Amino acid sequence: MRESRVVVTFHTTTEAMAWERACKQAGLPGRLIAMPVQISAECGLVWLITPQDREDLLGHAKRLRLGYKDVVELE
Repeated sequence: MRESRVVVTFHTTTEAMAWERACKQAGLPGRLIAMPVQISAECGLVWLITPQDREDLLGHAKRLRLGYKDVVELE
């Protein structure tokens, strides 16, 4: 059985790169990957995390005012 994954999508590559920089500086989990074929977004990059990390990561993003388009759970 495959583990669920959560991806954060972005409007622009600039948003994705800012997210990557901020998360790495804060030691937060996840990594920037190419957009999975199951979804579509304006930017071709997404931030991949586990479902368990979702709430902490989104809380941190809100505090830092990091932009993103959507959060999608993939099976």
